[in-house]
Amino acid sequence: MVQEKQSDRQQRLDNFLQAVEAAQKVQDDIMKYGLEAAHLYCDDIDGDWLETWEEDEDGQQSFVELVTNFLQSDDLVAVKVRKQLKDKSLQEIAVNLEKCLSLSEEDDRIFAVKNVLLRGVAVAESNRGTSSDEIDEIELLDLAEELLDKLAEFLVSINR
Repeated sequence: MVQEKQSDRQQRLDNFLQAVEAAQKVQDDIMKYGLEAAHLYCDDIDGDWLETWEEDEDGQQSFVELVTNFLQSDDLVAVKVRKQLKDKSLQEIAVNLEKCLSLSEEDDRIFAVKNVLLRGVAVAESNRGTSSDEIDEIELLDLAEELLDKLAEFLVSINR
């Protein structure tokens, strides 16, 4: 057990030292060659990679594009989300939802989506008996769960 711990520490130290040496070599090359050092480390530096940065290599739509297209659709969940977040752009909503999905725990994702939906409306402590423009907390959680189900479908289609 002690031997394993020492070898693990030694391995991590070796990896760290290799990374430091590589970084020092890059720095030395930049000092020696200037901007031309980029040619040593990057392929196709003169290509159109900057213009095509957001395009996927296999031609598939990105997650944000899929969600944006979904939010433009006549799907009942999309309509509810648009109504809830009428002040926000669809692109902004899609980016925020993508961030929500990066959370590891399902409950955290649900509440993160709920918080995204909340930003579009002022919710009092208890919404029961308030105007129809405000949404009930339970309805908001239901909408967040329905939206998460839709978003999960998009993730599956992207990962195929």
